Order: sequence, then C-alpha cells, then structure tokens
Amino acid sequence: MKNVKFIEVKSEIGAGTRGASMGVDAIKIAALDYGSNMFKQIDSIEIKTENQLLFEPAKPPYAKRISGVLNIYERLAQQVSQTLKKNNFPIILAGDHSTAGGTIAGIKMAYPKQKLGVIWIDAHADIHSPYTTPTGNLHGMPIATALAEDNIANKMNKPDKDTIDLWNQLKKIGGIAPKITYADIVYIGVRDVEPEESYLLKKHKVKTFTTAEVKRNGVEKIARDTLAHLNHCNLIYVSFDVDSMDSSISKGTGTPVRNGITEKEAGSLCVRLVQNEKVCCFEICEVNPTLDKENLMAENTFEILQKVVSQLTY
Repeated sequence: MKNVKFIEVKSEIGAGTRGASMGVDAIKIAALDYGSNMFKQIDSIEIKTENQLLFEPAKPPYAKRISGVLNIYERLAQQVSQTLKKNNFPIILAGDHSTAGGTIAGIKMAYPKQKLGVIWIDAHADIHSPYTTPTGNLHGMPIATALAEDNIANKMNKPDKDTIDLWNQLKKIGGIAPKITYADIVYIGVRDVEPEESYLLKKHKVKTFTTAEVKRNGVEKIARDTLAHLNHCNLIYVSFDVDSMDSSISKGTGTPVRNGITEKEAGSLCVRLVQNEKVCCFEICEVNPTLDKENLMAENTFEILQKVVSQLTY
C-alpha cells in the first residue's frame, strides 16, 4: 500500500507541436466522464510552468527554450525529492516528455547513493543532445541529460556557448552527473529512432524490447525480463509516453508512430511493473487533446492511470 501523490507539470515548451500542456486537464475531464473521484481522493501539487515562452521566438535553435526547461527541471526535481523523502509515491502527470529529466534528478537528489533504473515506454529513445538534435526540441533529450551524454562523435550542430552552458547545467541538476548509466535503462516500444541515437543504443548495448517482442512474448514475460535486467538497481522509475501506443490509438499526441503497443498491453505492462517494490515513481506524458477526437487519448490514458493507482493503493 503506497501513499500516492500527483505532481502535475503542465509544460509543453519542450515539444514542437502545441497542446500537450492541456493533457493533464484532459485526463481530469476523462475522470469526470467516468464518474471517478480519483482526483479528489489523491493530493496533487502543480509545478509552475514557463509556457509564456511559447509566445516568444523558439530560441536557441538547437535547444529551444532551454532556459525555461532548466527552471522546470529545478522545480520538479525539488518537488519529486521532497515527495520521496516523505515516503510518498510520486505519480508525475506531465505535458511534454522533456521534464522527465527533472523527475530523474529529483529521485537522485532524494537517494544520491542508490542505483536508479529507468524503464522508458516510448516510441522514441529521447537521447539527443543539442549537438545531434534534428529539431531542437528538448523533449527529445531527457535521457541524454540523465546520462550526461553529448554524443560528440555524431555531432551535426554547432550550439553557441550560451546553449552549451545551459545544457551543462541541465545535466548537472541535483549536483549529480551522470545520474544513470546505459546499463540502467530498458526501452519498451521504441521504434522511431534517428541514426545518431541508434549509434549510442548499439554502442552501449542498451536493452530494448520491440513492439513485436511485446506481442510475441506477452506483457508478463517482457515485464519479468525488464525487471531482471534492472536487478542491479536499488530503485526503478517508470516513464510512460502515450505515443508508445499505436498511432491508431494515439492520435491525441504530438508525435504518433505506427506499430505501437495496444492500450490493453500498455495498461497491463504499467500495472505489472509498478507491482515491483523497487519502483518508486511513475510518470505519464504527452497527451495532447488538441490533436484528438472526443478526448479518446485522455480516456485511454485515464484508464491506465486508474489501474496503476489501484495497484499501488490497494
């Protein structure tokens, strides 16, 4: 039985498509439509965002709005750390995925000596840096911030000194860098990866389960093998990006990709993973109701969230 607390991060400055900042509220609307009082039962705290930056030019080019992302990392890391230190279980309800680096920083701030494992359920590897990014969007970089990975070997861009300074600050949040190693990551459902990212995943032999493996072996085996791979870790954090689900389901997200897992597989997987006593934090992100019809993505996501909360609080 865990004492669950919601941390809401309605930020979308790390994304290239507008609307993810409304995802958390769309999930709450879904809860109301289902007649659920979950958001009344569980305490929630909201992190101050920097979404005002959306009305300004998206600068610098290789790390757009990075100063705002840095502020959110700091705020979120503090809140996650405080929540964990009070023996609560944080569930992060986020807009775009860029803020996940702040979540990881917060876990490390609370438990600096513990080895942290990351389960990344996502269509994307999110391991770009300002040196390799094709878009400049920070939601493609949170894993790189946690690894303190620049990937200079595949450098395509020449970020200016200010960008590099801010990027180095982002990597060092909480005074620990790197926060994880490549051996501490398991990717599930990743299928839209740039060559610069593939280079790192291959070089470091990063554990990855494809959608095909999930379908062939079933959620139970994937979850077991994932947890076995992270057996050397003391703590585990699960980050669930809704675009891990197939684009037929995940229309309401900024970067949908074909050949994803189903909503049922996603729900079963998340529930199975949070049963493990090492899991200390769970996150859902990238619901974008402006791209959706009839709030379907948020409804699917709410159902998954409800199952996870029930598992943690039973």
